[in-house]
Amino acid sequence: MLTLLKKRYIIPVVASAFLFVGVSFKDDFFEIAKQIEIFATLFKELNTNYVDDTNPGELMDTAIKSMLASLDPYTVYFNEQDVVKFKINNTGEYTGIGALITRKDDKILIREVYKDFPADKGGLKPGDEIIQIGDVLLADFKEDASQLLKGSKNTKIDIQFIRQNKKNTAQIVLDEVEIKSVPFYAKIDDKTGYIVLSHFTRKASNEVRSALEELKRQGAESIILDLRNNPGGLLNEAVNICNLFVPKNETIVTTKSRIEKHNNTYKTSFEAVDTEIPLVIIVNDKSASASEIVSGALQDLDRAIVLGTKSFGKGLVQRPVDLVYDTQLKVTISRYYTPSGRCIQALDYAHKDKNGKAIRTETKNYNAFKTRKGRIVYDGGGITPDIEIEESKTSIITNSLLKNDGIFNYATTYYYKNPNLGNQIPNLTDTDFSDFKQFLKAQHYSFDTETEVALKNTLETAKKENIDQNITAEYQQLLVALQKSEDNLLDKNKKEIQKLILDELIKRYQYQEGLYQYYIKNNPEIKKAILLLNNSTEYKNILKI
Repeated sequence: MLTLLKKRYIIPVVASAFLFVGVSFKDDFFEIAKQIEIFATLFKELNTNYVDDTNPGELMDTAIKSMLASLDPYTVYFNEQDVVKFKINNTGEYTGIGALITRKDDKILIREVYKDFPADKGGLKPGDEIIQIGDVLLADFKEDASQLLKGSKNTKIDIQFIRQNKKNTAQIVLDEVEIKSVPFYAKIDDKTGYIVLSHFTRKASNEVRSALEELKRQGAESIILDLRNNPGGLLNEAVNICNLFVPKNETIVTTKSRIEKHNNTYKTSFEAVDTEIPLVIIVNDKSASASEIVSGALQDLDRAIVLGTKSFGKGLVQRPVDLVYDTQLKVTISRYYTPSGRCIQALDYAHKDKNGKAIRTETKNYNAFKTRKGRIVYDGGGITPDIEIEESKTSIITNSLLKNDGIFNYATTYYYKNPNLGNQIPNLTDTDFSDFKQFLKAQHYSFDTETEVALKNTLETAKKENIDQNITAEYQQLLVALQKSEDNLLDKNKKEIQKLILDELIKRYQYQEGLYQYYIKNNPEIKKAILLLNNSTEYKNILKI
């Protein structure tokens, strides 16, 4: 009984007492101390009196994460398992299976396998649904199941998975897996080098440097740096990557906080690799954080032309803070500003609409700034490219297909219907697109547009109020009209959707490297970048050189 009481009472009470010691001498912390005492008392009484057995760890985990959810999505609590994943994201190294996975219902879904790593060697494919790892049925395992796929090198793990509605087994031999920040680079014509930077781990700047120096050795006279779909990472690595292209002691980014010690100016600290080589940076709406520091700084310094679509708009800086019991808090400590003075944060988390969503800064409220040579740039909504590519933008219907796995699931079906394409590029015909639309209907695919969600919610409310019979006919009419509208939108955005289906299919047959090999010959953003770099007059005019 004493052990149980310790579990229930001692930790929150001791934590409360400890915090009182830390804050009682400061009058402005009285409210914090008061609320901690209230919470500790509530937590104790809940665990003592609740009708069913409770799990204090789960309750606290939920309480902490729910509290932080009221702030911004980047201020998060990491339990012990989360900390391991966070370190992997920062270092790019871990021992595991070498695959991109997500948890879906009672399964782990394989989204992508990396060539020659354990998952690939074990025969796993994108779309496989792992249902059992060793003796553990995932349906009965509610914790982070990805931890079951980690362990020491050469550990053998037996798994069961569903592929095309059939149960299969495989054995995976764990190995060291290194997630490269630069998954691909190549010289794509006589003069142009191409570097893909996918995230900002601790090795990012060294990998970019190695790629840049090798491309220059091969004769590259200009560089394309592709930051599309790069969610960011370490701020220092962003500064170091800029340093490859600008001189020592150049201000790249400034952080400003209500706490003085978090106000910093980050400058380049070593000699550049090349301050003259023409540079184009490609971004899209999924280029965020450190990607925006690099593209924004080099744009402000007139060192590079930014091309593509407007970036995500994350102008906030986080810092990990180690807590007790190997847990961690990643907390937003400041906003960052590019050399011209811009903060490109798009969402205002301090002000939310009636649905609790952060308010987006309106275009009319953007502020104008000037680059070093006097070009006008704006804050408030991400990095606006110097050259915007309209066909790079994705429609609402396409974003729905990506979010809800419509394209991913169709690619899985297509792959097993056409297993022998090898290195051939799939030829998507009008018949294939019709097949795709039929696939969505057969799967009862939900686009989850705001209109569709609102319509479904209306029916659910009507059912609760027992008036659904009175509106069934009207509901069905609206549903048919909505489905027809969605079908028209599919046709309207056919070219855009086919492109994304093709991208997914190429990864299925030729892995990530195959997709980049295809891109350097066919991608419209890369083609535009090459044309720009080959036209020195246009390049110089844009940068006012």
